[in-house]
Amino acid sequence: MTQGKITTFEHPLIQHKISILRNKETGTNEFRKLVEEIAMLMSYEALRDLPLEDVEIETPIEKCKTPMIVGKKLAIVPILRAGLGMVSGVLALVPTAKVGHIGLYRDEVTHIPHEYYCKLPTPIEQRTILVLDPMLATGGSAVDAVNLIKQHGGKNIKFMSIIAAPCGIEKLSQAHPDIQIYVGHIDRCLNENAYICPGLGDAGDRIFGTK
Repeated sequence: MTQGKITTFEHPLIQHKISILRNKETGTNEFRKLVEEIAMLMSYEALRDLPLEDVEIETPIEKCKTPMIVGKKLAIVPILRAGLGMVSGVLALVPTAKVGHIGLYRDEVTHIPHEYYCKLPTPIEQRTILVLDPMLATGGSAVDAVNLIKQHGGKNIKFMSIIAAPCGIEKLSQAHPDIQIYVGHIDRCLNENAYICPGLGDAGDRIFGTK
């Protein structure tokens, strides 16, 4: 379902896989695979507007003109570290995409994100940029990540998250009304520790098996 610049997914496969992600009994290996699968399903829709041009090829029968993705194509930019879990799912659909990285950590007291790494493909201004983070909670990391990309010249930016809190969506959409936001499911709220409720816990810890 699309409302303005926000798209949520009602596909049964996506919703089913998100439900398994939420279960505290889901182990690291299964959790990691599910994040990849959900990212692949979501990116199928998120990338539907990639530009095409007709190119001439030769089939076993004859020459013909057929559409292929044009230009500098796609840049995938995960927000470290949890966003890394979504990268392989997107690359399964677009294996030629370039991958950048943005490192942000959240202060456990203030919940304010701080940058520690930023490396983006060039020329970033000519690419469609898909920013990945499984969780859109307060929106602080998402806003800062998009700020960094814009400071480096990025223009055509999309943000994709598996689970989001309403306040995170609001903060990101207000700070960057020009970007398209794709969300697997919108949850109820944040708790006092800024975790999404009902959520799925710490996505990074569950992807990488850490505490």
